[in-house]
Amino acid sequence: MLLIAPFEIPGSVELTAPFAPRRIECAFHDIDGTHSLIREWIPVMTLALGWVARHGLPPEDPEEACRRILADGGETEEFGEARRFAVESAGLSALTQMEWAIRSALENGAISGVAFDPAVNREVIARIWNGEELFPEHAEPEGVTRLLREKTPALFQVYERLLMTMNRNRNLEAAKKNPEKWRVPGSMEFLRELRRSGVRNYFVTGAVVEQDAGGNPSGTMYEEIRALGYETGPGKLLEGLEGSSWREKLPKHLIMRDLCAKLGVSPEHVLVVGDGRSEIAAGVEMGAVTMSRLPASARRAREIHIALGTHFLLEEYSPELRRRLCRTPDGFSGGYSAEMS
Repeated sequence: MLLIAPFEIPGSVELTAPFAPRRIECAFHDIDGTHSLIREWIPVMTLALGWVARHGLPPEDPEEACRRILADGGETEEFGEARRFAVESAGLSALTQMEWAIRSALENGAISGVAFDPAVNREVIARIWNGEELFPEHAEPEGVTRLLREKTPALFQVYERLLMTMNRNRNLEAAKKNPEKWRVPGSMEFLRELRRSGVRNYFVTGAVVEQDAGGNPSGTMYEEIRALGYETGPGKLLEGLEGSSWREKLPKHLIMRDLCAKLGVSPEHVLVVGDGRSEIAAGVEMGAVTMSRLPASARRAREIHIALGTHFLLEEYSPELRRRLCRTPDGFSGGYSAEMS
């Protein structure tokens, strides 16, 4: 059994919000930036979204779209708004991030011939900035809903192709040769300590998780997990891998809620570990303990996470953290109390 409490916290970890001591049964972990360093996605997202917001939709052929966007790669520094959005939207469904770019293009007049309500469009853009993803109360014109339905998945695939080209494929090959270099320091040991303490670990990502004919995980994200040495499957280091799809938004709060229900676990007995606003916001909202893995240089992201109410801030999974966090009831100097149940 793992017990977690807001005291005896190691110096390398910042306690940013109080919480009631409790036992932890499951841990839901983001992947990119939280455990894996393979995907250097922020500059790619900045380029893809910034280009669309300024120029409109790219060519329909994904290869030609990538060539066109990469040809304007020198403009990346001019996409300041897109970079801020990429940083602040970490953890959102990629389809929501693509929606932001398309709605921004409508707002900027870069997409024409589609009737839309400017006030509603601006409201949705603002709400996406605040981390919202679903807007069922708005009945928008058919042209807008069709545009988003058809073009967000297409743009998502263009972004993925750009990511593969710009850094992911190169980094993946390097990770196969030296996995430790491409893991957040202490990641593997932290997951193993949680597992040894009786916690069931799950990866929960906003990236696409595909399945093969047998229903097993496959695709690019699964390739990265395997290259880094993380074993997945019942009874293994990671019990499962939950993610998004190419065509349907799957916000993390829904994935986590459904996973809790499937596992029969109360959210208060879940540890959520991530570097994106969506998983931390979801964890706080459902009453879990939250741990934000963010470098000291990520000042804006740290501000966002503290405002969301995250409980812990840390840069890496230090040995001291693992020793103090993964303890049995008698491992606390204050002893075990009925509150930790």
